[in-house]
Amino acid sequence: MADKSPAAIRGGGDCEGTAPLLLAPHERYRRSAAVLPFLFPALGGLLYGYDIGATSGATIALKSSTFSGTTWYNLSSLQTGLVVSGSLYGALIGSILAFNIADFLGRRRELIVSSVSYLIGALLTAAAPNFPIMVVGRFLYGIGIGLAMHAAPMYIAETAPSQIRGMLISLKEFFIVLGMLLGYIAGNLFVEVVSGWRYMYATSTPLCVIMGVGMCWLPASPRWLLLCAIQGKGNLNETKENATRCLCQLRGQASPDLVSEQVNLIVDELSYVDQGRQAGFGEIFQGKCLKAMIIGCGLVFFQQVTGQPSVLYYAATILQSAGFSGASDATRVSILLGLLKLIMTGVAVLVVDRLGRRPLLIGGVSGIALSLFLLSSYYTLLKDAPYVAVIALLLYVGCYQLSFGPIGWLMISEVFPLRLRGRGLSIAVLVNFASNALVTFAFSPLEDLIGTGILFSGFGVIAVASLGFIFCIVPETKGLTLEEIEASL
Repeated sequence: MADKSPAAIRGGGDCEGTAPLLLAPHERYRRSAAVLPFLFPALGGLLYGYDIGATSGATIALKSSTFSGTTWYNLSSLQTGLVVSGSLYGALIGSILAFNIADFLGRRRELIVSSVSYLIGALLTAAAPNFPIMVVGRFLYGIGIGLAMHAAPMYIAETAPSQIRGMLISLKEFFIVLGMLLGYIAGNLFVEVVSGWRYMYATSTPLCVIMGVGMCWLPASPRWLLLCAIQGKGNLNETKENATRCLCQLRGQASPDLVSEQVNLIVDELSYVDQGRQAGFGEIFQGKCLKAMIIGCGLVFFQQVTGQPSVLYYAATILQSAGFSGASDATRVSILLGLLKLIMTGVAVLVVDRLGRRPLLIGGVSGIALSLFLLSSYYTLLKDAPYVAVIALLLYVGCYQLSFGPIGWLMISEVFPLRLRGRGLSIAVLVNFASNALVTFAFSPLEDLIGTGILFSGFGVIAVASLGFIFCIVPETKGLTLEEIEASL
């Protein structure tokens, strides 16, 4: 049984005030009990990653006159774009929906709704009799993505012991990458099967069911329950008893006495920082709440505008220049890239709670900047040296999975005050998907306008700017409870 004491609270309060110093209790937990509250929410991330990987193979099969199994296989570039980006549009809508329904539903029920949206979207896509129905399915699946990527990090952050919170939230990124790898494998298996794209999308349905059933079994977030009671939505004493039972289940403790101290501390902190008032939209942009917004949205913005969608888009071209050609090579190389992403994310998961968030961000983003300048030099000066591009690609993928990949999602789940966490995180998720769409759609026009080499140099300059942002703005949250993080801002 793990038993480590986090640092004492630094002091803080609401968006303008300060709170008395509080001392966090020892968080005792059983590791086996901490796994399930992570596993079922993390399946939402796995299903997101699976969609990315499966769609890369599904578009090939769908457009094939031999293997499509449809009469509408001759898709235009716009229709292909709708298949690929339909889930992204849905995720944007899901993020907007989360802003309005997250605090009403709570983290657990939002994840249940997400699993239902995943399931309906996957079934509609797999069984689509025509192109419009397929697009509707892709859109509904995307709404599931938006809700899951909003609620999963919140639920994990609010239920995980502080000693392993960083590892568990980073493991969600590991599950996203694992999903991508499974999607690539499914694409490789079914790409030359008649109607194989239907099997690729249908394969995700059992996971949707497991996620939904698992979330129905898990308890609600104790912090969310207490917040509702503090805001007058229930009897405080009864809610404290319910929160204690939930925390006992989440920690694997048989005796309520062992977790009641932590429940009382959460209630005291909520009272100190005036969480009893309903959160207003304007409060998100005031005081320490504004600082949390700058940290969270800044990280996910730089996560995308340092070229992550574009570098992966160019991966096939770069590897073809190094001698990998043909459809079979392309699918195998995708699997190898997925394995590299998985391994490097695993490294980040293992060290994030020992090294901290800032060292991984600083080291990883430095490597991202270097790799982008190397890619730029390949397209401008070193066109006869494809090994430079391959090294740069591998360096970029590895450093991204050590830094922005897992740490971005980890930080946005930690820095927002509890009363504003639902709305704040929904804005951060919306910024993430909107930035991804911006980079994806702007890349080709910018490439035609200024050239590939200069464009990658621009991404490199943005990566250097993001280093400055990390140095000056992003705090270290290693080992702190969520209440301590809130007070330290």
